Amino acid sequence: MKRLLITGAAGGVGRAMRPRLRDMAQTLRLADMLPITDADTHEETVLCDLNDAQAVREMVRGCDGILHLGGKSTEGDFETILEGNIRGLYNLYEAARAEGITRVLFASSNHTIGFYEQDQRLKTTDPMRPDSLYGVSKCFGEALASMYHDKFGIETAIVRIGSCFETPANHRMLSTWLSYNDFADLVACVFRAPKLGCPVIWGASANPAGWWESVGAEAIGWHPKDSSEIFRAQIEAMGPKPPVDDPNSRYQGGLFTVEPIHQRQGGT
Repeated sequence: MKRLLITGAAGGVGRAMRPRLRDMAQTLRLADMLPITDADTHEETVLCDLNDAQAVREMVRGCDGILHLGGKSTEGDFETILEGNIRGLYNLYEAARAEGITRVLFASSNHTIGFYEQDQRLKTTDPMRPDSLYGVSKCFGEALASMYHDKFGIETAIVRIGSCFETPANHRMLSTWLSYNDFADLVACVFRAPKLGCPVIWGASANPAGWWESVGAEAIGWHPKDSSEIFRAQIEAMGPKPPVDDPNSRYQGGLFTVEPIHQRQGGT
C-alpha cells in the first residue's frame, strides 16, 4: 500500500502498532483527536474528530486501507459513545465509500458478547450479548460493516479484540489476551489477503485458556504465535482468582457487566 490510515493512533494499541506496521505501507497516516508529536519520516499526522463528517472525509482521502482503532475504547455516557463509536463510525464508512476505499480492519470487542459465561466456548455465529453501552456500540459497528460490505463491497475484518496489552494483567486476561505482535500479524494478513469479505475474527493470542473458536482467522492465514501461559505464574503470584460469583470470574466481559449507565457531566 502507498498509505495506510491508523485511527486512534495516539492510544496504547495505536502506539504499539506504529513500529510493527511500518513495512505495511510507504506512509502511515496517524489520526487522532490528540496531537501526535513524534511522527517518524514515514509517518504523517492528522488531527480529526470522528464526529466531524467533513474532517473524516479529509482524513481518509488518499488512503488505500484503514485500521480503525479510534473512538471511545471503554464504557462511558451515551452521548460520548454515540459521537465516537456510532456517528463516528458511520462517518468513517461514508468517507470510505465516497473515497473508494475498499479494505478496513474494524476493532470490535469481546464486549459484544460479554454476558456469556466463562465456561461457554463461542463461535462467531453465536448471538451477541453486549455487556455495556460500549459493547452495544460495537454491535452496531459490526452490523454497519456488514451492510457496507453487502451494499457497497467494502471488505472489513471485524476483529473482536480481547485484551490487547503488552502482557496480561489478571486471571481473566489469561483467556482474552492478544499480544501486540499477534495483532500486528493479523493486520498484515487482513491487508494482504487477496479476498477478505466481511469475517468476524476473535482477536486473541494462542491462549490455552481461551473461550473462542478462531475460524475466520484461519481463512486469511492468521495463526497467532504468542500465549498467555508464560505469564500464568506471574498472575497467580499476584493473588488468587476472584470467587466464582465475581464478574471477572463469571462473565467473559468481566467488570463491564456491572458498569452502571453513566451520565454526561453537566447534562440532564
